[in-house]
Amino acid sequence: MTRTEDEIAGLVLAAGGGRRLGGRPKALLEHRGRPLVEHAVGTLRAAGCERVHVVLGARSAEVRQLAAPAGCVLVENPHWEQGMGSSLRAGLDSLAGTGARAALVLLVDQPGVSAAAVARVRAAYRDEGSLVSAAYDGVRGHPVLLGAAHWDGVAASATGDRGARAYLRAHERSITLVECGDVARAYDIDTEADLGHLE
Repeated sequence: MTRTEDEIAGLVLAAGGGRRLGGRPKALLEHRGRPLVEHAVGTLRAAGCERVHVVLGARSAEVRQLAAPAGCVLVENPHWEQGMGSSLRAGLDSLAGTGARAALVLLVDQPGVSAAAVARVRAAYRDEGSLVSAAYDGVRGHPVLLGAAHWDGVAASATGDRGARAYLRAHERSITLVECGDVARAYDIDTEADLGHLE
């Protein structure tokens, strides 16, 4: 394992309950014959992330039984109903003390984000102070790479469904934007209409 592979951990946020999808956990929605959580982990691994932590919440026992990807660290977020911010905090906390110097954050409900896009963001990592974000036609999106020097600040500002948004907005000038619009589509699976994106 090279130094960079060891230092950059993949972090999948997969705790959502799919409130606007009739209460179906997003992690278990199928895309290309496998659950979204497996798809997300596969994307991170294909992009070079050896260590992957997955944050679970809604119906986590069912997700563990039906779709738990092998070789991942599964992180329980008992406060998942409070929103994505709580999952991001749980995920970053789980990486403390592991030797990871950056977290490459991927949302489970964005299967259009390709391994090529993740690899581009990952390649822009420099050190613990790195802040890198995919961009789509110049607009910041996911995935996002958070250097460890930022984890405390991100966790302190991650509330509700905002995740790292407030922190990234406050540190806009420090973010390296990596254009990914040519290799990925940054749609979300949030509503019944969005299910048409799944294959």
